[in-house]
Amino acid sequence: MVVLIGIQLFVIALFTLLGWAIRYKKVYELISGYAARSEEEKEELIRNGYPQKNGSLLLLTALGMLLLLPLALTHFRFTMEVQFGFMLIFLMGGMIYLSKYEVPRKRRRSYWISSILMAAVFALIGGITFIGYQKNELIVSKDSFQITGMYGDKWDKGKIETVELLDEMPEVTWKINGFGLSKKAKGVFKVKDYGRSLLFIKKESSYIYVKVKNQHLFINGGSPEETRLWYEELAD
Repeated sequence: MVVLIGIQLFVIALFTLLGWAIRYKKVYELISGYAARSEEEKEELIRNGYPQKNGSLLLLTALGMLLLLPLALTHFRFTMEVQFGFMLIFLMGGMIYLSKYEVPRKRRRSYWISSILMAAVFALIGGITFIGYQKNELIVSKDSFQITGMYGDKWDKGKIETVELLDEMPEVTWKINGFGLSKKAKGVFKVKDYGRSLLFIKKESSYIYVKVKNQHLFINGGSPEETRLWYEELAD
């Protein structure tokens, strides 16, 4: 939670600094592609209010994220999704809106590029989210066990060093390479007292910890009952 709040504060501070520099200090070169434009285009953009509104967009995005920040201190389960969802929608939607302040001959192209980019980003995020939310299954055989789905793999059952059923998940301190949302975590994460670990978890009341071949694994099922059943199969 502390790491998440720290990341949000950094993004808010960055957007505020950039927005302030563009809007009030007129450092328009911070806007992508602005420095490469002709002097005539720059003057026309300034008359249209395009660079100024870019600065305002960043400031408003930072303000919106700041107003949503207290959600991280509540028990609301979708805090991260709401905060970063707002950031993406507001920023990318704002870029589409700002197309109307472009120079006339580039206005249409700017609108379509921004719209296509927004559609592509949300399609990609939607696809990753859909795949990430697919359930991982634990399949135990006589000589091996396998975790299916994203980041899944197969391990030699005879090389298991430890199997424990935990009532609480140890603190996850950092995502290295994986899919992490408020309710799910899949992939490689740093876990306090365990170090680099492979997670296949959602927020439940119990978790299975497995150490195999110097690798730390955490997994749980769709219910506490299923998690216990998986634990008994692994511990057998």
